[in-house]
Formats: sequence, structure tokens, C-alpha cells
Amino acid sequence: MAPTAQSTDHPAAPAVAPVALGIGPVSAADVVDVARHGRAVQIGPEALAAITATRGVIDALAGDIAPHYGISTGFGALATTHITADRRAALQTSLIRSHAAGSGTPVEVEVVRGLMLLRLSTLCTGRTGIRPATALAYAAMLNAGITPLVPEYGSLGCSGDLAPLAAAALALIGEGLVHDVSGAVVPAADALLAAGLTAVVLAEKEGLALINGTDGMLGMLLMALADLQELLDVADISAAMSVEALLGTDRVFAADLHALRPQLGQGASAARMAGALAGSGIVASHAGPDDTRVQDAYSLRCTPAVHGTARDTVDHAARIAERELASAIDNPVVLPDGRVESNGNFHGAPVAAVLDFLAISVADVANIAERRTDRMLDANRSHGLPPFLAYEVGVDSGHMIAQYTQAGIVAELKRLAVPASVDSIPSSAMQEDHVSLGWHAGRKLRRALDGYRRVLAVEILTAARALDFRIPLEPSPVTGAGRDLVRTVVDGPGPDRHLGPEIDAVVELLASHAFTAAVEPVLLAASSRR
Repeated sequence: MAPTAQSTDHPAAPAVAPVALGIGPVSAADVVDVARHGRAVQIGPEALAAITATRGVIDALAGDIAPHYGISTGFGALATTHITADRRAALQTSLIRSHAAGSGTPVEVEVVRGLMLLRLSTLCTGRTGIRPATALAYAAMLNAGITPLVPEYGSLGCSGDLAPLAAAALALIGEGLVHDVSGAVVPAADALLAAGLTAVVLAEKEGLALINGTDGMLGMLLMALADLQELLDVADISAAMSVEALLGTDRVFAADLHALRPQLGQGASAARMAGALAGSGIVASHAGPDDTRVQDAYSLRCTPAVHGTARDTVDHAARIAERELASAIDNPVVLPDGRVESNGNFHGAPVAAVLDFLAISVADVANIAERRTDRMLDANRSHGLPPFLAYEVGVDSGHMIAQYTQAGIVAELKRLAVPASVDSIPSSAMQEDHVSLGWHAGRKLRRALDGYRRVLAVEILTAARALDFRIPLEPSPVTGAGRDLVRTVVDGPGPDRHLGPEIDAVVELLASHAFTAAVEPVLLAASSRR
């Protein structure tokens, strides 16, 4: 599984106004826009004034004989080593080179752009001691579409995402490899020259200011939240399609039933499913006293509880992300009164925990989707559908192996749900003896979201086929819109065809937001009539 459908795209030329960076937090939407769509950034005058004022504090300490961490000392376990004044600038360049120690396949362009923007946002708070010219150079590199190659492995999620951020800073000083604006991999010095930019020579404290942050894991969290919020909306519709296909009832999604358990996410999913099934000829065909079944299986009846739990987890994670966006994370930091203080705010525990929570929820909502798919394929439980939705039973296997693929992904998602944040491994000669592993939590969540998109695609593809087998009964306007969109890329029931490309075609409908665009306006109209 690739990490995300959008993950390898290189940013296009921005067509909107730049994101204005002040001393306050950047929005989650702006982070996603810069990371995924190449939107430019601009440092505002208020931020430049704050950066300038704080830099004055650092300049005053640059020649001080007293030790100041990151200015006149070594780093980590070497913090007790005194650095003479004539070597303090070299200390910063050495820090970047040594900490850019990552290994493995480069991560996606959008992840790197996200972490660069978030680091720049912290620089703009005026609490890091960086020079204005360095902050402006970092912004210019981002705006030029120069994206450093950041290896997969290297961050422990404490002292920030050190190795990934150091790889980004390495490009700023004209070293290492980058993707240029065309997507080609070139030396950083060449890309800077082609863009009319000059490599930065770092001054005191600046190396630390460029690498001490939770920016990599936070960027991955923000993009995951954007993806998962949409996928959970899709899941409500795909589940409604399955309810129809299995001749389930919509009565269990009634608002008065869910008011008895006022979990917010559950109520939201139940309302969406009720709206999606409104006006369904299939549901109406078996409603009333002639329906002899007492209740549907859990995978239909309990869907709002499962989907809603994921929704509530997303809401919690979004609150944590919002607080992290409002943070100024560096070590040491320069306080408004001029004090330079060490701290532990770079520890990634808050972000790592919610990344893991989300991976657990993804595994759960994918699991219940697979159970609905399996039920549609089992002639003993599907209430009249042909075995495996085969066109010619025996000769054709229908969607039998699509469920295998779906089940295999769900098994992988359960493994990816094992928390990274419960682990820790000491580093830096036991000075950094507890770490968050938040970067790892972010990496596995991206993989999980790609898998979940594919699980939903299989359910939608299967439910669309099942709905066709229910003809002449008609689905609801909402589920019908979903089925009709699928039919624009995949033919209806017929003899067995190469199934893999059909699954991928529906995956693309989800990744391109086409499915959401097709069904959500219809759902909104249906809900307004209820």
C-alpha cells in the first residue's frame, strides 16, 4: 500500500494568495493547502519584528563566557562541553550535518512541505532566536518548490523530529539532495542557484531553531485528519448502500433511538445513514409487518456506534492538533522577558498518542466494512443475492476474491493499529532516555489510511453490484448517486472481468473526491426534506 493517494504529487504553482505567517498559529487547512497544493507563504511584518527583537537577545549572549545551551555548549549528552566564541557559528553547521543522519526511502513531498511550513510557523513566533534573514530564506525555499529529500527513518519523536528537520535544514545551507520544482532530484546547491536563492551560513542558535520541533508528526496528523474526516463521511454512505443491498432496515438509525445514547459521533453517523436511506424503494419493499426479521446483524445495526467512535476520536485528535499548532516548540526558547530557558516541550507524546488513537479507529471502521462486504457475498446471509454476486454461478466467481483483498488489508490495518507511542528507546548516552516515537505513529497512520480507502472502495464496488441485482427495486437518491457514479468507471454485473483495475478505479473516485462530490449534495437535499 502506498502511504496516500496524493502523497507523491509535486506541488503545482500556487493560484491563490500566500498564507500569511504571523506570530499566531497557522490553520490546519492552510498547512494542508501548502503541503499538498503548493500554496505560497509570506512572513508578515509583526512576525519579522518579533524575530528581530528575539535575535537581539541571542546576539547579546553570543560572546558571553557563561554557558548557554545551543549557543555556547554542545548538544544532548555533550551539553556540558564549552564551545569557544570563535567556534560557535561552526557548531550550528556541524549540528545540521551530523543530525541529518536519516536513512531509507525518501518520504512524500507533501510530508516534507508540511514539516517545513510548521517549522517556519514556529520560527515566526519570535521565540527561537533565529535571524530574520534565515527565516525569510527558509520561506523562499518553500515557495520555490524546493523540497529536501527526507529519509523514512531517523526520528525518535523527541527533541523533535531531529533527523527529518535536519535534512530540510541541510538544503537551506546548500547541501544534500532535493526535489526541484519540476520534481527532479538535484543537489540542493543547484536548486537554490536555479531559483535565484543563496545558501544560508548559520549563526549562533540557528541550527537548533531549525530542528527542534514536532513538525513532521504534526504535519502528518493534520493531513490524516483531513483524509479521515472525508473517509468517514464516505463510510456512512457505503454502509447505507450495504444496508439496502442486504434488505436491512433504516429504523435503527432513527434520531430518538440515538438520543438515548448521546454520543456525538454516533448521532452524526446515524443521522447521515438515515438521510442516505430516505426515499429508498428497496427499504420500502420490505418495511412494515410483513418483514419477519427481528433485527439486522451487528455490522449493519451497530454501524453508527463504530463509525461514531472514530468520529469522536477525530474530534479529540483535532483539538490536540489545534493546541500543537498554537505552540512555539524549540529548546532552548527565548521568553518575552529575555530569559533563555531549556524545556521539554519538544517531546512528541501528545501528538504520538492521537496518531495511534486514529490508527486504532481506522482498523475498527475498516473491519466492520469488511464484515458488511462478506455478508453481501454469502448466499446464506444476503437475502436472495447470488453467491459472491456471480453473474453465472459456478462459472463466475464474482467478487469472491475482492473480499480476500479487503480482508488482507484489514489484517494489515490491525497490525498497524499496534501503538508506537507505548514504546521508547533511550538515546544520546541516556540523556534522552524517553522518546515518543511519534514520527513512527504518523508513518503507519498514513499507510493505514491508504488501506482504509481501498477497503471502502471494495465495499462500494460490491454494494453497487448488489444494488443492481435488486432491480427493479430502486435505491435511494443518495445511494443511487453513489452507484451511478461507480457505473461511470465500472460496468454493471456481467461475466467475470479483470477485477483489480475496477477496485483501483473506485479507489481513484475516493482519492479524487469525486464520490464525495457526487453524493453529498444529494444527501444534503434529502436531509433538508426530512
